[in-house]
Amino acid sequence: MAYITLNVEKLRTNFEYLDKLFRKRGIKWSVVTKMLCGHREYIQEVLQFNITQVCDSRISNLKMIKQINPKVETIYIKPPARRAVKGVVQYADISMNTQIETIKLLSDEAKRQSKVHKIIIMVELGELREGIMRDDLVEFYSNVFKLENIQVIGIGANLSCLYGVLPNQDKLIQLSLYQQLIEAKFNKKIEYVSGGSSVTIPLIFKNMLPKGINHFRVGETLYLGTDVYNDRPLKKMATDAFLLYAEIIELIEKPQVPDGEMGTNLVGDVSTFDDRLAGKTSCRALIDIGLLDVDDKHLTPSDSDISFVGGSSDMFVLDLKSNEKGYKVGDLLEFRLNYMSVLRILNSKYIDKKIKRLN
Repeated sequence: MAYITLNVEKLRTNFEYLDKLFRKRGIKWSVVTKMLCGHREYIQEVLQFNITQVCDSRISNLKMIKQINPKVETIYIKPPARRAVKGVVQYADISMNTQIETIKLLSDEAKRQSKVHKIIIMVELGELREGIMRDDLVEFYSNVFKLENIQVIGIGANLSCLYGVLPNQDKLIQLSLYQQLIEAKFNKKIEYVSGGSSVTIPLIFKNMLPKGINHFRVGETLYLGTDVYNDRPLKKMATDAFLLYAEIIELIEKPQVPDGEMGTNLVGDVSTFDDRLAGKTSCRALIDIGLLDVDDKHLTPSDSDISFVGGSSDMFVLDLKSNEKGYKVGDLLEFRLNYMSVLRILNSKYIDKKIKRLN
């Protein structure tokens, strides 16, 4: 059975590197755990680090986090669904919001639970995902400040996740200025300017992060050591804390071009082939994972001589060329992962999850 490994030591190294980076600049940061898909053993390992605040987009995951460590502060990282309000108030100390009607429901539920629920109001800065329009900012805050059992602790923005709109000085300065506007207009303290995420980290290295940005929400760079802004590895960080292993279940020399009348495959694609491959063969390996588990476009074989040929729901086909390394049936092949592949694999019940504790 295929399995994924988490190297705890490498992940700890990444955490300590980021923690030092943020602390040196007086920035509070929150670990985003949603990529772990509620896998309890992995979450337990992460919470053993010196973490004070975590973000997640699933209430069930926040409930688990609170069970493991009731003292850690939790953030619900997307606008709550109305039907989820009770659980958000129960398991999230903070939530990110964009709808006044929902915030009113949070206020009512917080009153029922004898709590004060904290919120960060998200502002649209061009990515067109979550966020209130900037022209509505003052009126929106005015209405929220009237609600009981709600404490506004921040203003925030999301960039890069939907269309890839990158953060820059101008956009983040705007966010800082909005905080100053709200504080001056209403004589209220807004603690967090939450404009930072993995994609914003490179601005720190370039000394381009506005001083007002004091809160980051980080997942991908922590887990994968990636410079998301430039789509490359970050120096001094481990990029292989997660690795995937899949077993060869068939290994046979076969033609490189199929034989027969061609139609569409299971995902509706029509395959085409280079005529120069006709009559040529190569060693083809089948491995015990497929499209149900992960998209092969997000997997990279650690052996650069191996390439993907295609896949079906439960198997991928790999080209081993002449198989110079002598792979055989039963051998495990190692794959490096990106954000989407880790996310998909950790959400698959068909792939084992293991802990690796030694480098």
